[in-house]
Amino acid sequence: MNESILDSLADSLGKLPGIGRKTALRLAFALVDNRELASELSEVLAGTVRDIRECSLCRNLNGDDVCLTCRDKTRQNTICVVHTPADQRSMEDTGLYRGYYFVLHGTLAPLDGTGPSELGIPDLVKRAVSLQATEVILALDSTTEGEATCAYIANVLEAEGIRVTRLARGLPPGALVEFADSLTLSEALKGRRSF
Repeated sequence: MNESILDSLADSLGKLPGIGRKTALRLAFALVDNRELASELSEVLAGTVRDIRECSLCRNLNGDDVCLTCRDKTRQNTICVVHTPADQRSMEDTGLYRGYYFVLHGTLAPLDGTGPSELGIPDLVKRAVSLQATEVILALDSTTEGEATCAYIANVLEAEGIRVTRLARGLPPGALVEFADSLTLSEALKGRRSF
């Protein structure tokens, strides 16, 4: 076998998040050893690249103009705003949230040219108003950019009379207080609730 072909495959696989060189080589060998799986994967990947699009209402990735979640009329009139489609999947997998979603595909970064329009924030406002959302839940990362994006969205939505909340933050289960940083402890104190 031509090693440069195998290396090329491993190099491509290694560009995926969380895939190091050894894992990429292991995957490359597995695909070469199982041609049927390699063909199936190739077809699925080509179809996904060809057919994937953003939902016109929530911007989540799917194969239709409007995703299954947005078509589900039994959902609550709330919107959970997330950073990525993976975040949306994580929220949905909890089984606790039964409202709608809105995927930003980023955070505000004016120096990089990412403003409210690039994140679809005007579309989020229209969606919240047309849905008569009772609440918009901001479920963005606790980074500087995430916090700035949350503050901007909250200001815009509250000006429309829409209730905006943020995910609770604080100590994760099993965490030891003595090892928590002061910001985490501060957030845990602010977000405390009755036992």
